[in-house]
Amino acid sequence: MLVQVMTGLRQSGRARVRGQDEGKRLEVAELGGELGERATLVQFSSAFCAPCRATRRILAEVAGMVLGVTHVEIDAEARLDLVRAWEILETPTVLVLDVDGRVVRRAAGQPRKADVIAALGEAVRRPCG
Repeated sequence: MLVQVMTGLRQSGRARVRGQDEGKRLEVAELGGELGERATLVQFSSAFCAPCRATRRILAEVAGMVLGVTHVEIDAEARLDLVRAWEILETPTVLVLDVDGRVVRRAAGQPRKADVIAALGEAVRRPCG
């Protein structure tokens, strides 16, 4: 279950980019980790969230399969500043960033592995700068 935030309708199997995320970047200082050489998977999680654990496994597996991709997990409860700034409404929420840290895709809820790989394909193809 992924949420299409722009309309509030539930979508299955699709990660979207919201209009207000277009062009926004997450900086290394905000992430608490380095950006990947090709793309970064950012996961907002909370401690007692079962789908967060499953999402962590999926994203770690995909990051391990795709050269130059990094997975960074952010504790939503500890980083309320980012939660507010990025309007994170539920955990897990996944942001797929290109090499420059720009948001390419956003998914709320546990994503499917195939959707993560497809979103990474877009992040890697996107021109830098």
